[in-house]
Amino acid sequence: MSHKLLKMASLTLGNLLVALAVTCFIVPHGLVLGGSTGIALIITHAVPLPLSLVVLVINAALFLLGAAFLGRSFAASTIFSTLAYPLAMSVLEALPLGQLTSEPMLAALCAGALMGAGAGLILRSGGSTGGSDVIALVTHKYLHVSVSALLWIIDGCVIAGQIPFSNFDQVLLGILTLTLLTIVMNRVMIMGSSQVQLLIFSAEHEAIRENILSEQDAGVTVIPVEQGYTRQEGRALLSVIPRRKLWSIREMITSIDPTAFWVISEVSEIRERQLRRRA
Repeated sequence: MSHKLLKMASLTLGNLLVALAVTCFIVPHGLVLGGSTGIALIITHAVPLPLSLVVLVINAALFLLGAAFLGRSFAASTIFSTLAYPLAMSVLEALPLGQLTSEPMLAALCAGALMGAGAGLILRSGGSTGGSDVIALVTHKYLHVSVSALLWIIDGCVIAGQIPFSNFDQVLLGILTLTLLTIVMNRVMIMGSSQVQLLIFSAEHEAIRENILSEQDAGVTVIPVEQGYTRQEGRALLSVIPRRKLWSIREMITSIDPTAFWVISEVSEIRERQLRRRA
């Protein structure tokens, strides 16, 4: 039950952050935006309707399209955001929040950060933002075109549709918002699971292995290796560790074998399992 509550809380907070970014930063400064919200912005410039209502109609139509062509699993992951996002927008539109900043650059940065964090929370919780993603996914299913390429094309067309009623600064700041959105979203999706991979080559691999297991409280895998030049066989150690342990492990390796060679690389996600040491 607690896991389900946490998932619902993350989905709710994610949609609220996206709605806050659009209502308080995107709309007041006239910044361009992609996706279903960008389509809604184009429509509301031609027809005087509440933005939240137009977003709801567009998302509902795309949700039905996705449910028909992509199946129940897609519908289950998308239905919450289809309703929660425009509902949150309608609530925020009714509040006297107004323009939270008079600086367009600051508005673009805040919008990108909030939307990225919100979208990251939604995707991290197993949900989907739906919207224009549905068009890309349906097209990919039948025409086998890259989803990422389709999303860029769709967003490009939506942004181009807003150019007639936007100035050059608003277009550039909108693109900045979308770029920051992508960066923050990717960071939020892997938040808490980012670690480093340490690949160690040393003649004292057994002593280093024992220290990593007993003193550093980390896992390690022994890999048979062969040197490319000398063809001499040996052992390499592979360990995935939190960043906070990197310095102490490097110091330990140097103290055991000053001639050791190691490679450090970033790991964005790891699936762990519990192992018992043999007596």
